[in-house]
Amino acid sequence: MRSTTTLLTAAVFVAASAVPAHAAGTTVRTDTGFVSGTITNAQRTFQGIPFAAPPTGENRWRDPQPAKPWQGVRQATRPGPRCAQDEGLGSPASDAEDCLYLNVTTPPNAVNRPVMVWIHGGSFTSGAGSDYGVDQLVRNGSVVVTINYRLGAFGYFGFPGLAGSGAFGLKDQQKALEWVQRNIRQFGGNPRNVTLFGASAGGLSTCAQLTSPRTRGLFHRAIIQSGPCQLGIPAGENQVHHTWAARADVEQAGAKASHGCTDIACLRQLSVQQVKALTPLFSAPAYDTEALPDNPITALRQGRFHRIPVLTGTTRDELTVFVAMYYPRLDAGGYEQALVEGFGAAKAKRIVEHYPPKGGDERVQLSKALTAMTSACTTDELRSQTNAFGYEFAEPEPPMIFPGMPEFPYGAYHGSELPFLLRYGGATLGAGQRRLSDEMVRAWTRFARTGHPGWSRQDVRLFATEQVAPADHRCDLWSS
Repeated sequence: MRSTTTLLTAAVFVAASAVPAHAAGTTVRTDTGFVSGTITNAQRTFQGIPFAAPPTGENRWRDPQPAKPWQGVRQATRPGPRCAQDEGLGSPASDAEDCLYLNVTTPPNAVNRPVMVWIHGGSFTSGAGSDYGVDQLVRNGSVVVTINYRLGAFGYFGFPGLAGSGAFGLKDQQKALEWVQRNIRQFGGNPRNVTLFGASAGGLSTCAQLTSPRTRGLFHRAIIQSGPCQLGIPAGENQVHHTWAARADVEQAGAKASHGCTDIACLRQLSVQQVKALTPLFSAPAYDTEALPDNPITALRQGRFHRIPVLTGTTRDELTVFVAMYYPRLDAGGYEQALVEGFGAAKAKRIVEHYPPKGGDERVQLSKALTAMTSACTTDELRSQTNAFGYEFAEPEPPMIFPGMPEFPYGAYHGSELPFLLRYGGATLGAGQRRLSDEMVRAWTRFARTGHPGWSRQDVRLFATEQVAPADHRCDLWSS
């Protein structure tokens, strides 16, 4: 028989382990060990917490494996390495495969707060969760988690017979959501009120996870910023290139681009640089996989998605930043030729009728047409399918977050809403823009708390520092 002292000691240990995180100050117990973060009057921050084992060696191109428990107290005062990637728009390069870490930021004395899990963007090839400061969301009462996931060929490579081909990055996101369910209560968060949100590739990821049976119950609201599942770019006459790839196509591509390897053991011996060189061929998440059984476009159209509150929207001028990067200044002839290359001659003629040349730099008109086709109207479709709340970020002159961009009237370009919600890109907001930021943060955190952002589903909320009219994106043209 155990002594009374032993029983009392056990009871005290169990009781202590159930105490909410705020009672322990900067040290919190996770299911793999204790972590110690940093604390200020405004928030507590825990960085670089592993949510899976390093995807290196035998774990390269393998579903994320459980993180190894540690003894003692792990210092969680710096973010983990960013996943291996080449330099991107404002995103530094990295050679780190050991990168499956997340960061948790909480209000002081948080108990049972709504949780917001941020998936970063970057075309599935660049970025890191630690690039984003979450102070404003935390000040409004949310516990915020930012995550890393494998990128490029590390996350989306496929090979015949390789389990999980093409979807390792999506599995990483799901593994992080599972970690949140097991651990976030210890940080003062409510695991039954989790909002998954992201922009660009993060928005696409959120949309994909909305359709994946594996994520049922792992999150309870979704915010999709500039990343509708249906997003596609013109690829020639009667062709649209969508985000998602079929697993069989990814595996076939992997067999052809295998650096001479005939099996996965050989491929796992490739250097980081050799794998990076494959990224241009492997940056599209694959469906027909365990992580993503269906093409998300098909799943949405057939009603196979989680019936949870959704908030989704775009910026008014999404494509300006890409058109400015990839096209020289266009006159009327060059503009029409660009449309012919993208859509074919017959459709180009119809587009010009709706977006006629204006006599200046016709990249402006090209941007309007491509914004409607790729983003605005596909988001309208997503809103209709999911009964989502809608918004459009229409700030006329937001700060530029991408370095080295050429002169161009960008307007509310792709990603320009980010500094109004998160600390990102070193952007500085003016006084009016700070008020707009406060308004947007309140809407996002209200939605995370209640499932309602503060306006009706029939309206599209316009966010700008001045009164703007609703945009006519001519979706009747694009749907036809």
